[in-house]
Amino acid sequence: MCRHGSKLIIPPHPVGEISQHKGPPVFTQDERYKMVRAIKWVDEIVEGAPYVTTLETLDKYTSDFCVHGDDITLTVDGKDTYEEVKRSGRYRECKRTQGVSTTDLVGRMLLMTKAHHSNIGHSDYQQHTDNFGKGPKGHSPWTGVSQFLQTSQKIIQFASGQEPQPGDTIIYVAGAFDLFHIGHVDFLEAVSRLSDKPYVIVGLHFDQEVNRYKGKNYPIMNVHERTLSVLACRYVSEVVIGAPYAVTRELLDHFKVDLVCHGKTDVHPDKDGSDPYAEPRKKGILHTVDSMNSLTTDSIVQRIIKNSHARIHFTYRSSRESNPLS
Repeated sequence: MCRHGSKLIIPPHPVGEISQHKGPPVFTQDERYKMVRAIKWVDEIVEGAPYVTTLETLDKYTSDFCVHGDDITLTVDGKDTYEEVKRSGRYRECKRTQGVSTTDLVGRMLLMTKAHHSNIGHSDYQQHTDNFGKGPKGHSPWTGVSQFLQTSQKIIQFASGQEPQPGDTIIYVAGAFDLFHIGHVDFLEAVSRLSDKPYVIVGLHFDQEVNRYKGKNYPIMNVHERTLSVLACRYVSEVVIGAPYAVTRELLDHFKVDLVCHGKTDVHPDKDGSDPYAEPRKKGILHTVDSMNSLTTDSIVQRIIKNSHARIHFTYRSSRESNPLS
């Protein structure tokens, strides 16, 4: 996370300009606008901003400077998109989150590898599950993120640290939330609208659990990466890392859950064939939420695989145009 100013304005580029300079984007223009608006640190977005950032653009939106990660972005003809603002001294740079790369994610999909999955072994996972709610003085091991995440300091930066307040409706949802996308955003927004004062807790399953019910090489993003993605969403108050697949009475009691929500997707049975939502169903607090968005992680993967072929063609065409004799 980068702290340079008091107001953050994000300008998602139009599909046409992205396609011209980088190849086709995975998400539509409207999807990208809504996803950016859902980021908790974003104050405003500028629709249709040019791919090359100029002083005129900064002045138009009363911006003191622009900020970008420590990776260079180039136009289709090889020019630095921030050259003008860099020369004027109105450019700032922040370090990108280590280990999170779009290129790496695409590679995982295409190669169908599992090497990216968390190294938390099955025995550690089982012990973690068995110990739920057994911490001293009511402290749950599920809330101790530093024990399970190598990037605990990064988690502290992303987390709001806000406790539930009197009158809040504590809502619990669970899942993989893999390749966090607009379908997830619409679901979490719909969940948050169920109460005037929602406190939404997202239970993230460990990689081994996700792979059990999703198969193939899912999840594409490991639990560390998925945690950061979910915490960045403005509709999320807290994340339970490595939540049990079955929503147990102990979990409901520990977090004082008022409502448990699930989308309209199929519910996979637990390892023993039981209903993972049996407890909240019995208590009458299970609510099915229709986000009106059918987008899934599977469909995102298919988009990315399709786009990867288009990007290969784009890269080849661009290299031929810049080096016609090669």
